Amino acid sequence: MPDDESTTPEAPGPGAADGGGPPPIVSRQELRAQRGGGSPTKWWVLGGVAVVLIGVVLAVTLAGGSTAKKAAPATTTTTRPAPVVATCPLTGTPAPGGVVPARPALAVKIGNYTGDRPSAGLNQADIVFEEPVEGSYTRLVAVFQCQGSPSVGDLRSAREPDVAILSQLSNPIFVHAGGIDPVLALLAAAPLQDENVLLGGGAGSITTHPAGRYAPYATFTSTAPAWALAPADVTPPAPIFAYSTHPPAGSVPGSGIAVHVPFSSTSDVTWTWNPATSTYLRAYSGIPDTLVDGSQTASTNVVVLTVPTTIGPWYENSEGGKEVEVTAIGSGPLVVLRNGIAITGTWTRKTLTGPTALVAANGAPITLQPGNTWEELAPQGIPVTTTAATPAPTTTVPGKTTTTTKP
Repeated sequence: MPDDESTTPEAPGPGAADGGGPPPIVSRQELRAQRGGGSPTKWWVLGGVAVVLIGVVLAVTLAGGSTAKKAAPATTTTTRPAPVVATCPLTGTPAPGGVVPARPALAVKIGNYTGDRPSAGLNQADIVFEEPVEGSYTRLVAVFQCQGSPSVGDLRSAREPDVAILSQLSNPIFVHAGGIDPVLALLAAAPLQDENVLLGGGAGSITTHPAGRYAPYATFTSTAPAWALAPADVTPPAPIFAYSTHPPAGSVPGSGIAVHVPFSSTSDVTWTWNPATSTYLRAYSGIPDTLVDGSQTASTNVVVLTVPTTIGPWYENSEGGKEVEVTAIGSGPLVVLRNGIAITGTWTRKTLTGPTALVAANGAPITLQPGNTWEELAPQGIPVTTTAATPAPTTTVPGKTTTTTKP
């Protein structure tokens, strides 16, 4: 039916009630309006609002669901390994320029009679060994690897204990000024590169003779030409000590401010801790051991091994002094001084080519402070005495107690 046709002809309109003419004709659109249907504009507005509300609800729902399902961004932690620092094998200190020199250990035999002093190059050595020889004197073996010295000496002849000292240093170069035939034979059979400066040739060309020094105390050398005697050897030695910047557990601060090793009246050695330099300073009978360059002999560590010795059958001099032989394989008492601390224990060595193990009385390995080291081979019967810091008297004040420790 068309929208303009009447749908309620029987319904009386307003005019009928007034007794007027016939009822008006009402279209469907007007009828819907009369029944409260509202205008199309109203419906479009309501419909738009509904769509907007539905969109908001959907957006919130989707957003909430997405947030609930979305994992928190992953956090990646990258741990980079600490840079490897090259360390000198015979001192445990950082290598110069970050690279261990490609060269072997260089050992130089140095005299220690009173006429041999002052010495040269000892403070530049990585390790110095002091060994007993005939007449209750001592001689030295200065070992260089990471550092060198323009002057080392004075050079003296080899001794039997040198073989055990050198055999643990991974085939070192050994520079010396001769020796008696039995000792030279021992060196020839040992794992080392024997350079006797008295034989001439290459070794004889590396010596110098400073003014004011007289034979047999006048022969010196330099590390650079000594290393040049073995240019093809570019292998550094294996370490013979373990190092740590922290003293071993159980160490007592101030327990080792000095050590006394009285080899003899001419080699009456004392090492005294110097906190200002964190080194031990060497003296003979209380007189500082001053080197050619004016410095006092100093060491970061002092290792004292008490070793068995015997008097061998070979004569070392015209006065009838016989060779002192050191028993290097076995074990015995030791004391290690580092950082003003004394650590007692036992040394053990199983082979000549292996290092000496240093073990504290509590069974723990003894580590050294990174730096240079002196190893003293003290014959049995020599009293090795350490000194501890002396506490100051305790002062008592009513209500207060004060104790001060003096160095």
